[in-house]
Amino acid sequence: MFLELLSYIGLVVGFVFLVLAIASGLYYISELVEEHSEPTKRFLTKLIYVISVVFVLLLIFDKFPFKLTVFSIFSYYVYLQNLQKFPYVQLTSPIFLASCILVILNHFLWFDHFHNPYIPPLEIRLKPDYEPPHIPSFMEVCSFFGLCVWLVPFALFVSLSAHDNLLPHHMDAPDSKDKKKKNGLAKVVVANLREYVYSISRRFGYELDPNHGTIV
Repeated sequence: MFLELLSYIGLVVGFVFLVLAIASGLYYISELVEEHSEPTKRFLTKLIYVISVVFVLLLIFDKFPFKLTVFSIFSYYVYLQNLQKFPYVQLTSPIFLASCILVILNHFLWFDHFHNPYIPPLEIRLKPDYEPPHIPSFMEVCSFFGLCVWLVPFALFVSLSAHDNLLPHHMDAPDSKDKKKKNGLAKVVVANLREYVYSISRRFGYELDPNHGTIV
C-alpha cells in the first residue's frame, strides 16, 4: 500500500524534474540560436528540403500513402515560409497559424495511418504469391515521427523570435525605441510559465522568485 503511494509520488517528482530539464534546455538552445541566426536559417532551410526528399523516397520505396505524403510535403512548404523574415515571426500571421495547425494535423493523420494499417482482403491474402505488407516496428514509427513530423516544427519553435512589442509584459524603454529586439518563442513560453508558477506560489505565501522586488 505505502509502496504504491511512494511510486506515485516518485512519478510526479520525476515528471516535474523532466519538465524543468526540458524548459532549461529550450531556454539555453533559444539563446544559442539568437547569437547564430544566419547559420540557423541555412540549416533549417536545408533540413526542410532534406526531409521533403525523404518523404518522396518513402513514397517510392516504402509505398507510403500518396495523398498523406503530398500533404506532409505541402506542410513543409508552409514551414519554409516562416524563414522569409527569420528569425522574427508575427504570432498572429496566417503563415505561423497555418504552420501550427499543420503540425497538429500531420501528427494525428500519421498516427492514424500507423495505428490502422491497411490489411488486404482475404481473397488476396490466400493467393500463393501473396506477400504480406511490411508493418513498421515501434522503433521505425518513433524514428519517423521524431525526424519527419516533429523535428522541423520543434526547431522552428526554438529558433523563431517574437518582437518585444508582441509580448504581454513589454514596456517601452526610452533608450530602446529604435532598437530591433527579439525574444525566442521558447524563451517567451518558458518565461511566461515561470511567472505563472511564481504567481501561484505567492498566493500560498511563498516567494520563489529570487529577483522579486529588486530594481534591475
